[in-house]
Amino acid sequence: MCVGNAARSQMAEAFLKKYAGDRFEVYSAGYEPQDIHPLTRQVMAEVGLDLKGQYAKGVKDFLGVMEFRYLIVVCQRTEERCPRIFPGVLQRLYWPFEDPVAFQGPEEEKLAKFREVRDQIDARIQLWLKELD
Repeated sequence: MCVGNAARSQMAEAFLKKYAGDRFEVYSAGYEPQDIHPLTRQVMAEVGLDLKGQYAKGVKDFLGVMEFRYLIVVCQRTEERCPRIFPGVLQRLYWPFEDPVAFQGPEEEKLAKFREVRDQIDARIQLWLKELD
């Protein structure tokens, strides 16, 4: 979960599906959902992950409707704004990553920021899955 569900949480959803889609049903959501950023799609395609079928979803789509073993918050703004307790969530994890959508600079620097955050999310998810084993 992140604020916009436009980058970080979408990346996390794709990586979790890749590495543990057989172990978990994976969803992402945003506190204030926006369309998936085009650079999110681009940098994920660069590592062989097509976000086809993924779309921006709101937290309200899931609250009280589904139960989750884990809720992973990937941004500070969401951590600050969202309630600490969610009905149906067994464990809440907080993994803050910089928001690449908010990064200001030339296009090539924005792309580099998206890649940097993508790689950080990938590494964190792989580490967490090893910890679970």
